[in-house]
Amino acid sequence: MDHTFHHRLEAAELNEKNLTGATIYDGRDETIGTISHLHGDGASIRVIVDVGGFLGIGTKPVALQLNQLDVMRDDNGTVHAVTDMTRDQVEALPEHHH
Repeated sequence: MDHTFHHRLEAAELNEKNLTGATIYDGRDETIGTISHLHGDGASIRVIVDVGGFLGIGTKPVALQLNQLDVMRDDNGTVHAVTDMTRDQVEALPEHHH
């Protein structure tokens, strides 16, 4: 998928309502996981991403800083994000506990 022309979300749009359920892709457009929820606010927002597993079973929640993601909306209005991290790097992160 070419993300070049997708519309980047403004700071005010980077909220739980818009980001929950968004798919995270790596630089090769491979799916890494899905945002389950957010923690914090402002510059300290952490995005909790469910990675691994199959159809939601056996997933592991990990935390990324929001600034590690390029969050955008495609032409259909679907919010998604791209990270420079690989799937293996994200899956190797420690499990996030509430």
